[in-house]
Amino acid sequence: MELADEKGEAGLTMRAIAGRLGVEAMSLYNHVGGRDDILNGMVDAVFAEIELPAPGGDWKAAMRDRAESARAALRRHPWAVGLMDSRSQPGPATLRHHDAVLGVLHAGGFSVPMAAHAFSVIDSYLYGFVLQELSLPFTNTEELDEVATGIARDAPVDAYPNLMELMTEHVLQPGYTYAGEFEFGLSLILDALRPDET
Repeated sequence: MELADEKGEAGLTMRAIAGRLGVEAMSLYNHVGGRDDILNGMVDAVFAEIELPAPGGDWKAAMRDRAESARAALRRHPWAVGLMDSRSQPGPATLRHHDAVLGVLHAGGFSVPMAAHAFSVIDSYLYGFVLQELSLPFTNTEELDEVATGIARDAPVDAYPNLMELMTEHVLQPGYTYAGEFEFGLSLILDALRPDET
């Protein structure tokens, strides 16, 4: 996982893993069937980092906490976002995570189909937001200010009035962080989801 955190999934070759461990690449096959086994374990380890929603509480608060924990884990391991639900042999942490999410939704009044819909829409937003967040050309407020100021400086006067208004009245205001956009979108989704009528 450290190697993938540094070099991305593409840099995670059997040779690179062996080199990190100080062994020959062929010796890895005494422990794993191949790269897919390693990826399966890595994805499961990321799921293990996500705080499981506690049963018996408010489903909305549990889904919010779980989404925030998942976003934090995916930001620590940027390579993982495209792999999270791609494994045909999910590990125990993955299965435990999915079971806990579905259990909280079901206990909150969602039918099995509605729990599946809710889980899907929350995670689609979560994964999509993290992908977008990781690709932005800034990682902090200073860099954001630099990018926005550069766009405003280099753009033809009055060419992009709506974009300029967004930057001056929202993005460049004190206290703005792109992370706040995650909370807004997540709240919108959670407020729109409704348990089944009984």
